[in-house]
Amino acid sequence: MATRLLRLIGVLLACLVLAATPALAQSQANAAMVDALGQGGFPQREAAIATLVATGDARVVPILQALSDGNLYTRISDGKVVIAAKAGSAFALKGPLDGSELGTAAAGDLDKIKINNGLRGKIRTAIGQMTLLSTDRATRLSAAQSILKTADPTTFELLQTALAAETDPQIKSVMELAEAVIVLKTDATLEQKRAAIQTVAGHGDRDALTVLTAALTTVPDALKPDVQAGIDAINRQLQLWSVAQNLAYGVSLGSVLLLAAIGLAITFGVMGVINMAHGEMVMLGAYVTFVVQQLLQSYAPGAMEWSLVIAVPAAFLFTGLVGIAIERGIIRWLYGRPLETLLATWGLSLILQQAVRSIFGPTNRPVLIPQWMTGQVSLGGLDITWNRLWILVFAILVFAALQLVLNRTPLGLQMRAVTQNRRMASAMGIRTPFVDAMTFGLGSGVAGLAGVALTQIDNVSPNLGQGYIIDSFMVVVFGGVGNLWGTLIGALSIGVANKFMEPYFGAVLGKIIILVLIILFIQRRPRGLFALKGRAVEP
Repeated sequence: MATRLLRLIGVLLACLVLAATPALAQSQANAAMVDALGQGGFPQREAAIATLVATGDARVVPILQALSDGNLYTRISDGKVVIAAKAGSAFALKGPLDGSELGTAAAGDLDKIKINNGLRGKIRTAIGQMTLLSTDRATRLSAAQSILKTADPTTFELLQTALAAETDPQIKSVMELAEAVIVLKTDATLEQKRAAIQTVAGHGDRDALTVLTAALTTVPDALKPDVQAGIDAINRQLQLWSVAQNLAYGVSLGSVLLLAAIGLAITFGVMGVINMAHGEMVMLGAYVTFVVQQLLQSYAPGAMEWSLVIAVPAAFLFTGLVGIAIERGIIRWLYGRPLETLLATWGLSLILQQAVRSIFGPTNRPVLIPQWMTGQVSLGGLDITWNRLWILVFAILVFAALQLVLNRTPLGLQMRAVTQNRRMASAMGIRTPFVDAMTFGLGSGVAGLAGVALTQIDNVSPNLGQGYIIDSFMVVVFGGVGNLWGTLIGALSIGVANKFMEPYFGAVLGKIIILVLIILFIQRRPRGLFALKGRAVEP
């Protein structure tokens, strides 16, 4: 029994040795080829690079990258190639194939492996070849973009092989464009080049435009009309995408203006109060978000991804209570005195700014952007960032919630009654002081929600609200005082108009033009786009 067991163990060991021998031999061969990088001149190094690439060994890529970065050296004592990194006055050494630590060496014990520009280009191409068939998507995409940039005809066959196996649409699109660019640089037939021109033109982006513009001077005369037609088609397509992009930017700006102005529309429409401290309610909402994130980071770091979800009700409640306190403490004593109200709320805005500056300091405060709000989504030539898209969704939800409050709740019905005819509402038993306080609190709370959203696209500072107060008043006056639908249309209209004017007039002059146009519009329609109807406002 023992004899049979020993024989079985011997057979297994023999099998393991036989299986390991080819791998060991291959590893030794690869090590010899790496050492060959440090021998001879540039032609010998180019041959060694080609031999290493032919092995298909993924460990070759960091070696070639180290060679390109100037971090590959020959150890003088034994002629071995090592990767060396500066560590104080010496160099820390690593094995090129296995990354093992090899101690340190003085600069005089190492000989740097030199390369020229031509060899550096070969290395870039070789790295592209080695990573084009990687199982990692990001690696393949980077390799495809690298080949597109260099358009080396020697990579054509490898590119076709990778293209046939590629399933990712984005990577495949880059590979097809690279293939067409290489065809335009080779001695292909006119029909093949014409097909390549159509492929490039079909991509319709700026990379394709660059390729065709460069090809216009190199292709045969018979193909120049096709190239020019492709350039014209891409320019037309880019112009359309530019209009769509400006429209997307305008809607995004409009959603921000809607959040900033919708609370003002409520207070201004119901109470007729020009609240110059409304921007500070936005600022307080932003600082509530900052405080919430600081508390979560200290006591519940695992919940940081949901900090904005927690900050939304917190900001609404805090700024709403501040708004009620302002109305009960200051505003109610100044009804019917618009100039005094304006001065009082302006002074209050300065006090709030200085208070926040004293507590949190004058510098910008960092606010975390959750992972689910980072990045962007691309639709053809249209790029939309996720944070802007989520703000748009948030603005729509806030608008819908306010519509429900105003149309389906007792407080909303009372607010609408006070808006249309304050004296009649008071005569019918509605407590107008209570409605005023709740209205001011609701408007301030919504401003706090705007502050939460703005933390994702703007700096959190004591001056945050000042950048939106004038635009908010413009939106409210243009849309119609107290009308939420008018506020929505006004915010989107002003946002889109701003973004379409900026490329031609600049941001400052564009905003001035918008302001002048609104002034002219108000001359014809003093009540805005959608005037509220009621006995108190009828002539």
